[in-house]
Amino acid sequence: MPQGEYLGMTLTVLDLDNENLAYFQHCADHNFHLQQCVDPECDLIRYPPGTACPWCSGREFRWVPVDARGTVHSYGEVHHAIQPAFRERAPYMILLVELDTQSGVPTEHEALRVAGNLVDADGNFAGPDLVKRVGIGSRMRMVFADVAEGLALPHWTLDEKAEQPESPWRYPQEVNGV
Repeated sequence: MPQGEYLGMTLTVLDLDNENLAYFQHCADHNFHLQQCVDPECDLIRYPPGTACPWCSGREFRWVPVDARGTVHSYGEVHHAIQPAFRERAPYMILLVELDTQSGVPTEHEALRVAGNLVDADGNFAGPDLVKRVGIGSRMRMVFADVAEGLALPHWTLDEKAEQPESPWRYPQEVNGV
């Protein structure tokens, strides 16, 4: 049962939680893998991990490597952290990133979207300057925060090699300073 400490909080993944345990173990190897349905008529990749395919209800799957790059689909900027460990890091961003893999499948409005904190290239919580540069449309890549042997958390940082929007969309009150 992997257990570790992240920002002073104990994180545990139970051995009985096979899907999440495998997911976080892949993250610990710094390889992003997701479940793919083995039904040849479906063959869709899914997130979050689960016991059955959300599209065809098939229970058989395989873990496949997925390119951990994508575009910010949505975000939340936290100014009042509830968890004590996060208070000194506020404001910080939680991102929902739409992966390039399987975008618009099975319908044009669906995609693989993975949540994570915004961090700098070294994996530290992003400072205010980086937070202000990121918005909807920003191109991101995944980095991993090692928590314990066999346990790491996925986070997002700006993909400096990707073309970035000149002005990613932000809430108007953030742009205008209201």
